[in-house]
Amino acid sequence: MASRMVPKVNSKQGGSPCQEKQVVLLSPLGRMEISGCDKGVHEIKLPKPSLPPPGRAEPLVACEVCEGAEELPEPLQQCTAWLRAYFCEPASTGTLPLPALHHPLLLRDSFTRQVLWTLLNDVKFGEAVSYKQLADLAGNGRAARAVGGAMRSNPIPIIIPCHRVIRSSGDSGNYGGGRPMKEWLLCHERLQKEKLAQGGGCSPAPAHNHGSSA
Repeated sequence: MASRMVPKVNSKQGGSPCQEKQVVLLSPLGRMEISGCDKGVHEIKLPKPSLPPPGRAEPLVACEVCEGAEELPEPLQQCTAWLRAYFCEPASTGTLPLPALHHPLLLRDSFTRQVLWTLLNDVKFGEAVSYKQLADLAGNGRAARAVGGAMRSNPIPIIIPCHRVIRSSGDSGNYGGGRPMKEWLLCHERLQKEKLAQGGGCSPAPAHNHGSSA
């Protein structure tokens, strides 16, 4: 279900500074803050980590833009459309373009950039890899620790799916949005992949309330 379309990275240096815009997407995980310009997405900020409420998870909330919806540059429009599809209609992400990306980490040649790009291209929806496996895929099997650093540095989570990188033991491991969020994302993808394989409908996984960004 993951999109096969590779997002563009605007590599132009110099020129006028970015006219940054921001938009807030109210997702099943909470408020996601997305920033970018007409050259590409700069960053996706996940909700702050919090523990899920006791008992059963809450029903899925609507996934919609709640702030900054007017006059968004195309990359932010594409980003919010892709994220809404990811949460609510995962099967449709394969027909949507991924937005251009415009973060300095993705513009300069480095092993971190290679790891993030490999993760985006090679680890599909509903799959998971270990840090060691991702290091192998990125061309340096001895750099599992560096892969961990790349995951912590990822400026575009979910679109660049660092939640799909787990420990060799099968433990989910750490995540910028907190372990419960990582486990929710993995469960969401696994359930949707199973439903599609069975020819079922597209009913997203139940969500925990992970709080809001400051």
